[in-house]
Amino acid sequence: MASAFSIYDVTADNVDQTGFFCYMSKRKEPGYKQKRDWLMERFSEGMRIKILHEEGGRDTGFIEYIPGENAWRALNAEGFMVIHCLWVVGKGKDKGFGSELIKACIDDAREQGKAGVAMVTTDRVWLAKKDVFLKHGFTQVDQAMGIFQLLQFDLKAGGKTSFPTNWEERAQKFGAGLTVLRTPQCPYIENGANDILSFAKSRGIATRTHVFQTAKEVQSDSPSPYGVFGTVLDGKLLAYHYLLQKDFARLMAERSGT
Repeated sequence: MASAFSIYDVTADNVDQTGFFCYMSKRKEPGYKQKRDWLMERFSEGMRIKILHEEGGRDTGFIEYIPGENAWRALNAEGFMVIHCLWVVGKGKDKGFGSELIKACIDDAREQGKAGVAMVTTDRVWLAKKDVFLKHGFTQVDQAMGIFQLLQFDLKAGGKTSFPTNWEERAQKFGAGLTVLRTPQCPYIENGANDILSFAKSRGIATRTHVFQTAKEVQSDSPSPYGVFGTVLDGKLLAYHYLLQKDFARLMAERSGT
């Protein structure tokens, strides 16, 4: 029998009490503060965060979504709701909680008259895998770079989401050297960026940071669908996610041919 649960909304009025699921025990960390401030600007743009609480237990999962026009992902999704994140942790896994959060998002999108719901997925890291979405009526409508999928749930006929196609051109805009691309959308980005910058400095690698300031900038300039974080080396995407120093060193060596 499935565990009893409740789902509550995080809003501008209660976020300082509830938190936003990630970094709950690290509220004094820069990443947490950046995310909190970022959220306070996003709530007025239609941002929604729902946290699932397992009765007799703790908060075990959350979903974050926003209208496609304001999505911090590199995709075309006007008229759709776009899920940024879906995460269920620990003992909350394999209890159907991810499905319940997806259903809550779909219900919200329906009430708001959206054309549907979209989600960027990958079989790698930092994004949900596509399997749970496919089980709930989503279909894959696009793919990018061989590792990202764009999934779509239709609420109205005729709606269409898509990925851009100019990924290489986008990366080339950042020129020679190593560029760390970042936003405050995820509190883990702060440490991820600092680790790369620290490692690059120890190796004498000249590095610069570019902060995407708006959703429109992410949609138009990010060299990966994930959008909110990445590293570009000499005009080519190196990685879209957090890297351990050994992984960063390996990718740098592979790129340089040493």
